[in-house]
Amino acid sequence: MSAHKAAKDRVIVFDTTLRDGEQSPGASLTNKEKMEVAKALVSLGVDVIEAGFPIASNDDFEAVKAIGQEVPVKVAGLARCMEKDIARAGEALRKANDPRIHVFLATSAIHRQYKLKKAKDEIVRLSVEGVRQALEYVEDVEFSPEDASRTEPDFLAEVVEAVIEAGASTVNIPDTVGYAMPSEYGALIAYLYANVPNIDRAVISVHCHNDLGLAVANSISAVQNGARQVEVSLNGIGERAGNCSLEEFVMGLKIRKDILGLTTGVNTKRIYPACRLAASLMNLKLQRNKAIVGDNAFAHEAGIHQDGVLKERRTYEIMDPREVGIKESRMVIGKHSGKHAVKKKITELGYSLSDDEVTAITQKVKDLADRKKTIYDADIEALITETVDQDAPPTYSLGSFHVTSGKGLTPTSTVTLMRGGEEIRDAAIGDGPIDAAYNAIDRITGINAKLESYHLDAVTEGREALGQVTVNVKFGKATIQGRGVSTDIVEASVLAYLAAVNRYAALNRAHAKEGARGKKR
Repeated sequence: MSAHKAAKDRVIVFDTTLRDGEQSPGASLTNKEKMEVAKALVSLGVDVIEAGFPIASNDDFEAVKAIGQEVPVKVAGLARCMEKDIARAGEALRKANDPRIHVFLATSAIHRQYKLKKAKDEIVRLSVEGVRQALEYVEDVEFSPEDASRTEPDFLAEVVEAVIEAGASTVNIPDTVGYAMPSEYGALIAYLYANVPNIDRAVISVHCHNDLGLAVANSISAVQNGARQVEVSLNGIGERAGNCSLEEFVMGLKIRKDILGLTTGVNTKRIYPACRLAASLMNLKLQRNKAIVGDNAFAHEAGIHQDGVLKERRTYEIMDPREVGIKESRMVIGKHSGKHAVKKKITELGYSLSDDEVTAITQKVKDLADRKKTIYDADIEALITETVDQDAPPTYSLGSFHVTSGKGLTPTSTVTLMRGGEEIRDAAIGDGPIDAAYNAIDRITGINAKLESYHLDAVTEGREALGQVTVNVKFGKATIQGRGVSTDIVEASVLAYLAAVNRYAALNRAHAKEGARGKKR
């Protein structure tokens, strides 16, 4: 039975992360790192690992040699249709468990004219010779007519027929510069099946580049038209804009099996760990909105989306994150979040709050998100602490404040507090901007207070971190604690002091009520 017919509903996954992927500027790996990625690819379940280009460097030669002997899957080494390249690849793979030599030669008119300066008949001859030379070293040879998508279809068919006759068991049809449109590329694969008499003796492969963002779409179009090997890379890394992304192609086939009817041997639950390992070792920062493995791929901030996912995941997620090795979806708490998502986060953090408290915290989260891009769990805990600490309706709330401080200046603060519907403003000086603000609050409230301790913590990391201020303030014989949080440490300090003042005012009201009840008795 032919290779193509045997794999009728199964697509061979040929991973080129360690060859084309490593050619991406800044993505080079040590041989030890290459072996780590290779083992991750084995765990992932890829069928073929293209481990390098042996003639390119001694490191590439050694990597292909070591990986070929170490891993239990087919390992390919790349070679031009040149005797020295093929010999070098053959030597690297001499002791490999399951070797393949992948030879290539450009076939498009623009490459023939400007790069190779060769006629069509020479291209056919060199292609056939390259395949035959590779077969002297290994039994499994793949041939790629470079820039196939820009090659005249009739000439491409002639080359494909010739290399299959010479013994190539896989023929790859590359969209080398990412030029093809999906319908055009699919039609090219269909044309080859209709016009290459011996095509059933080989597996037809595709290798698509992403210059127009169409690598995955073109690869899917190709398999819809008969291709049964797809060349991919982790995170889509590769020359220029990269290659067809393994994770996007594989999950496309899995999620839309109803349309495509095709499978791979990839263990999708290993996708996320493999992609993250490759990104880390290649010093590649994945864009947040990268499909499948980006930070935002299973993250929801919009309140409508959060509410839908919490009620039924499939409303806004076509994949279960666990299918690709991600533990769970993330409800990103931010300015677009709704009360439902904030309440879920509060519950996850171990708090049981009233509906009014959840409403108050939701509003504080939205206010904080206007000033801070990322809201961490620790930020929400700080807001919970601040909110829950307010065990009585505040007598005073902060309207605004302004501080002036600097070398040669007397620290001054103007503070506006709200009491009921009344706005009260006063100003004061102090030893520093915070002391000046506290003195202004004392003047407004008329309460005699003494700051006993002041402590500032950064709740989270980074320049936008929330500052949490805790103060102990002495009012006569009573010492009361107050907390405040803000990205502005002066504001956090003012809120902490005001919280203590409000607690003292609430305590006085409680004592006054208790005294009134005592007199009645």
